[in-house]
Amino acid sequence: MIDYETLRLIAWAVIGLLLIGFAITDGLDMGVTALLPIIGKTENDRRIMINSVAPHWDGNQVWLVTAGGALFAVWPLAYAVSFSGFYAAMLLALAALWLRPLGFDYRSKIDKPQWRNTCDIALCLGGILPTVIFGVAFGNLLQGIPFELDEFLITSYKGSFFELLNPFALLCGLISLSMILTQGTTWLQMKTTETLHQRVCTFSQVLALVTSILFMLAGIWAYNLNGYVINSTIVTDAASNPLNKSVSVVAHGLFRNFQQYHVLWAIPAIAAIAPVLTALSARSKRDGTAFLMSSLTVTCIILTAGITLFPFIIPSSLEPSHSLTVWDSTSSEKTLGIVIAISLVMVPIILGYTLWCYRKMFGRLDTQYIENNKTSLY
Repeated sequence: MIDYETLRLIAWAVIGLLLIGFAITDGLDMGVTALLPIIGKTENDRRIMINSVAPHWDGNQVWLVTAGGALFAVWPLAYAVSFSGFYAAMLLALAALWLRPLGFDYRSKIDKPQWRNTCDIALCLGGILPTVIFGVAFGNLLQGIPFELDEFLITSYKGSFFELLNPFALLCGLISLSMILTQGTTWLQMKTTETLHQRVCTFSQVLALVTSILFMLAGIWAYNLNGYVINSTIVTDAASNPLNKSVSVVAHGLFRNFQQYHVLWAIPAIAAIAPVLTALSARSKRDGTAFLMSSLTVTCIILTAGITLFPFIIPSSLEPSHSLTVWDSTSSEKTLGIVIAISLVMVPIILGYTLWCYRKMFGRLDTQYIENNKTSLY
């Protein structure tokens, strides 16, 4: 029988795995559609780009739906705080995600350039806005959210929407955007030919290097940010109550976990180096390697954020002792056991099915393919 403390750690890892899966798979969809007006110079170019992700884009959103459900089941208090503080931002992200099915499914229903351009803009916004918003959200989490809890653990958020748009959070939003755009272009490298392929390779090189530079700039900036440290003793297998602890704010303490366990520095180091390898692979036309390096970048950037926060889930900049942590914000032991049992079954199924679909539908698209199937494709 797994004890409560271990269940909490496993649940934290499962949430992280789901977020990484979402960023890698649905990230390539959002990256491709965000670049439609820029890389797609002709109608055939844009149709090739759209149909490179058409068989998978809706299935990839399973990762997001699963992560949202798991967040509610595993960390109900974090779910409440995030929806209270990020309510307007989440509505904006959700509205942008709605644009994607509209753009995909209705783009080819009316054979008019103006209509298709409108759908392309919808797809572009559906790729850019959620990506930036998710990055901004992580930037705010690293700094702390202005919320407090009352004696009944009811959340009270004291910030505003525009306070979320602070400089460091916006930088994190740009990192998220460049990271996802790189994921999209490296995917297109494996799906395109001729002139479009050359154009995509050029964008991959530039975007990958931008990702590396922005990530290192954020690291330098974050080194001067305050960190949160638990002062009191926490019983890691006790019932959840975030009010039963004492937390202090430490100047320049955001990287305390990396300073305590030096081996962890390998993760942000890989996150900074992998984009350079992505650019080199794109330059030498090693398309598969470029995509793998881009996926490694995504993985390590998310892991860097998770390790930086641990054991905190949502730190409170208003009342540090009300911060939510892995040890005092989870559901009951029984609930965690059920969630993890389901995850052990469903995550391998989702992953296996996703890999199988990509394998069966893998191959490059060109203008001739679009012409031969123009009535059946997006």
